[in-house]
Amino acid sequence: MSTASKPKNIIKAPKVSNQKLFINGKWVNSISGKTFATLNPATGQEICQVAEADSADVDLAVKAARKAFESGPWKKMSAAERGRRINKLADLMEKNLPELAALESLDNGKPLRDSLNADLPLSIKAYRYYAGWCDKTHGKTIPVEGEYFCYTKHEPVGVVGQIIPWNFPLLMTAWKWAPALATGCTIVLKPAEQTPLTALRMAELAQEADIPDGVINVVPGFGPTAGAAITSHMDIDKVAFTGEGSTGQLVMQAAAKSNLKRVSLELGGKSPNVVFADADLDAAVEGAYFGLFFNQGQCCCAGSRLFVEENIHDAFVEKLVARAKKQRVGDPFDMATTQGPQISQEQCDRIMGYIDVGVSEGANLLSGGKRVGSKGYFIQPTIFSGVKDNMRIAKEEIFGPVMNILKFKDVDEVVQRGNKTFYGLAAAIWTKDITKAHRLANSLRAGTVWVNCYDVFDAAAPFGGFKMSGIGRELGEYALSLYTEVKTVYINLG
Repeated sequence: MSTASKPKNIIKAPKVSNQKLFINGKWVNSISGKTFATLNPATGQEICQVAEADSADVDLAVKAARKAFESGPWKKMSAAERGRRINKLADLMEKNLPELAALESLDNGKPLRDSLNADLPLSIKAYRYYAGWCDKTHGKTIPVEGEYFCYTKHEPVGVVGQIIPWNFPLLMTAWKWAPALATGCTIVLKPAEQTPLTALRMAELAQEADIPDGVINVVPGFGPTAGAAITSHMDIDKVAFTGEGSTGQLVMQAAAKSNLKRVSLELGGKSPNVVFADADLDAAVEGAYFGLFFNQGQCCCAGSRLFVEENIHDAFVEKLVARAKKQRVGDPFDMATTQGPQISQEQCDRIMGYIDVGVSEGANLLSGGKRVGSKGYFIQPTIFSGVKDNMRIAKEEIFGPVMNILKFKDVDEVVQRGNKTFYGLAAAIWTKDITKAHRLANSLRAGTVWVNCYDVFDAAAPFGGFKMSGIGRELGEYALSLYTEVKTVYINLG
C-alpha cells in the first residue's frame, strides 16, 4: 500500500465558522446554549462548534414544520411550482458544487474526487428526478358498484422527521428531502453529529431557492436527545431513518409508543459478492475492490462477504491483493488520494478491533491490518482469506476497509451461504452465464442485485433491504409512497 503524494489542492479545504440551528427560516442558538465540536477526520482537529439541539429545540422545529404544513404557502402552492423550486435548489447546488464537495470532504473525510464525481452528481440528480414527480403523483378513478363516483387522492403524510448517517451526508439529505418536498411534506432533519455541515449549508440554499420558512428545519444533535425527541414526538407524522440496525429497532419502538407514526428504515448489510470461475476475472477483481473499499468501506451495501469459486480462488486473491496495494491512502484534498480516513476515532477503534478478531479467529491476513500515519483516522486496506461463515468478521457489519474472502464450490452452496444472514440489503454476481445470473438474482434475498457490476445507483431505481436491512424503499417512484397517504372519496350520483 502506498500513501498519497504531496497534495494537489485544486480545491482547498474551506474555513467554517461556528454553526447554529436552522428553525423556521432563522439561524438560532440551541435553547440550552450547548454546542459540540465537529472534527476533521483527516487530522482529528476541530472544524467548528455546532449548536446542539435537544428535545426543546426539536419541539420548536416541529411546531414550525406543522405551521408551514397546515397554513403556510407550501400547502397552497401548485405542484408544478414546488417542482420549479426543487429544481432551483438543484441549480444552486450546481452553482456551488466545488464548495459543497469541499465541505463534504472536510467534515466526512472522503476523497474530494469522490465528493466531486459521485456524491454531488447523485445528489443533484435526486432533486431533479423528484422535481419531475411533483405534478405526476395522482390517484385513480375506480368503477365501484352503485351510483357513486369514486376516486383516490395521494396527499402528503404531513410533518416528517428524518435522521441521516455520516457516511454520505449530502446524498442522504437528498434521498430524504427530495421525495418529501415533492409530495408536499415539511421536514425536521437531524444530521449525524459527526457530519452536520453540508445539511446546514443545504438549508441556506433551500432558503435561496425560495422554499418557504418552516418547510425545512435542521437540528444537529445526538441520537439519545435530538434523535429520540424526533422519533417520539406526538406531532411528527412519519420518521425516516438511515443507520445501524439496533438503532432502527429503537426508532420503531419509539414510533409505536408515541402516535404510531409511519416508519421507513434503511439499515445495515453484510452483502454477498459472488464470483464464478467463468467471470471476466479482471473486471470481477476491480468490481470486488470497488464494492468494498469505496468510501473507506463505509457503505451499508458494501460487498463485505466476497465468495470466490474454488478453482479460481488463488488467482483471484493474488490479483485482488495486488490491486489493494495500489490504493492511495492520504489527504482527502489530494486528487490522487483514493482512500481517506474513517469518520472518527470511535469507528477507527471499532474497525481495528474487528481486524484483531479476524486474526484471533484464524483468518489469513493477506494485506493491511494497521493504522496509517500519526494523526487522523486512517486504516490500511485490509484483506482476509480463509474466512469461515461462523467467524464474526463474516457475520457482523464492520463498516470499514476490511474485505473477507470465502471459498465456495457450486451454485446451490453459495445461494444457501449467501442468504445465511440477518441482513438482505444487496448482492452481486460475476458470471458470463446468463442463466446462472438470473438464477442467483432470483434466489438471493436482497433488495438490490448487481450482475457484473457493483454500486450502480440511479434516482429512478428503488433501494432498500430485505429482513433486518430495513423497511420501505428509497429512490424511484416507490419512495413517493413513504411520504403520501391515499385518500378514497365517494360521491353519490343518485
